[in-house]
Amino acid sequence: MQFDVVIVGGGLAGLSLACALRDTRLKIALVESRAPVPATGWDARVYAISPANADFLRQIGAWKHLDAERITPIKAMKILGDGGARLDFSAYETGVPELGWILESSLMAGELWESVKRQGNLTLLCPAAPHAINITEAATLLTLDTGQTLSTRLLVGADGRDSWIREAAGLPAINTPYDEMGLVANFECERPHRGIARQWFRDDGVLAWLPLPGQRISIVWSTPDTNAQALLTLPAEAFGARVAAAGNDELGKLRLITPANAFPLRLMRVPRTIAPRLALIGDAAHGIHPLSGHGINLGYQDARALAELLAATPEWQDIGSARLLRRYQRARREETLLMQYTTHTLRRLFREKLPGLRPLRNIGMSLTNALPVLKNSLVRYALGAF
Repeated sequence: MQFDVVIVGGGLAGLSLACALRDTRLKIALVESRAPVPATGWDARVYAISPANADFLRQIGAWKHLDAERITPIKAMKILGDGGARLDFSAYETGVPELGWILESSLMAGELWESVKRQGNLTLLCPAAPHAINITEAATLLTLDTGQTLSTRLLVGADGRDSWIREAAGLPAINTPYDEMGLVANFECERPHRGIARQWFRDDGVLAWLPLPGQRISIVWSTPDTNAQALLTLPAEAFGARVAAAGNDELGKLRLITPANAFPLRLMRVPRTIAPRLALIGDAAHGIHPLSGHGINLGYQDARALAELLAATPEWQDIGSARLLRRYQRARREETLLMQYTTHTLRRLFREKLPGLRPLRNIGMSLTNALPVLKNSLVRYALGAF
């Protein structure tokens, strides 16, 4: 089977790239082992979607089909240090309607999946998984576990952090374990959250409360492995009390509405995200600490940049050429490195126990909060870039 682009991985990044190529002349295949499964109740895996990426989802036709009653605008953010400092961001003060939106992962995945199923220039191969690749000068040959062989001018690896495509192509990944887990769960709150996202830098990690529709929140607690395991063993009521107390009881009593889950955290750097006739996007290309909530924003921007590059390429030009793919890698390197460096440094800054460091980092946070020009520059960059 002959294709122009074969995308391996039907997660958010891979699906969004496929949708972004729907109006092109390109013949596309999407390979995925299983279709996304709708969450029962509220999905505990949520993302903070920036305005730039909401615009991307609008452009590819997905946003308008999302259930508006399951989307929460972020009206403000409150970040508290571990020594009394705080940093506040407000949509009103910044001059924008909202700072971003909180969306469930399964909500986006379900809509994007339905979109590619209807896409005229796309062949959906599911269930299927890659088995072997052979990169030649003219094409990449991908053999699937079903026995099919696909020939493509460009193979895109969108198959997650443990990417089979990345490993098969010989692209090394540098992993730095954090010895932490990201613990996620959803709660009903006693008091309204008013669209405010809250985050605490604590001695036992970083705790984020993200607003969901109604009086509900989703939490992400990035905490050392031992503490995460201890929290997971708590009964629902005791766990809710611990989370409420860790957030200074700002929303009153919390009632657990989804089981808590946890996943290991690591920084992952991929020095080369391209190879002959191959490109990586999303979690296959990078991994960051979840304290910013921006992981999928990087993935969406990967998809956007690659789609725009492919769509603008003249028909006579080879879309799998090294020269073209180097443009994609350059376009995405700066933003990815900036986000990785920022989240890694913040995490390290608040985990270090060196004498005198605690007051210094809290003074820095308080000083930033007292300088409106600097604070608004930070939030406006985040709104536009991610």
